[in-house]
Amino acid sequence: MNQNFNFLPVAMMKEQAMLELKQCNDYSARFGLLLSEQEISMLIESRKDSLSTNGRIEFGGGIIKKLILEFADSPYIDQDNYADILTELQDCFYYFKNETLEDMTDDELILLMKDYYNDECQGSVEYLQATVLENISRDIRYRSNYYKDLNGYEDEYSDFLNHQDDY
Repeated sequence: MNQNFNFLPVAMMKEQAMLELKQCNDYSARFGLLLSEQEISMLIESRKDSLSTNGRIEFGGGIIKKLILEFADSPYIDQDNYADILTELQDCFYYFKNETLEDMTDDELILLMKDYYNDECQGSVEYLQATVLENISRDIRYRSNYYKDLNGYEDEYSDFLNHQDDY
C-alpha cells in the first residue's frame, strides 16, 4: 500500500493537467483547434519526457496551457498539425529556458517564441530553434551589449546578427 501512495500525487497531477488542457479546448475551438483525449495524453507524456531530458522539474499543469493560449491564433497552426506543433514548442520552451539561464520569464520567452514563429520563422519550429532562439540564448549567456529587454528586442536583434563577425 505504501508504494501506491507514492504514485498518488503523480496520478493527481496528470488528472489535473488533463482537465486544464480539456478546458483549453474551449478557447482554441475559436480558431478551429481541438485536442482529443489521446492528444492530451500524448502532450502530458511528452512534457514528462521533455522535463526529464532537460533536467527540469515543474509543478502543476506545466507550460502547455500558456503555449495553447498564446499560439492558438497562429496562421501556421491548423487542426492537422496542432498537437505536433504544441509538442515541438513545449520541447523548445524547456530547452531554451535552460539555455537562456532563466534570464527570461516564462511569459517573455513564450511571447518571443510566438513573435518569431509567426513572423521571421513563418511557422517553422525547427528554424525558430536552430537560428533565432539559439542566437538569443548565446547573446544572453555572453551578456552581449546587443541584448535588449523584450520590448526592444525585435528592433535591435537584427543589429546583433549583422555584427556577429565583430567577436
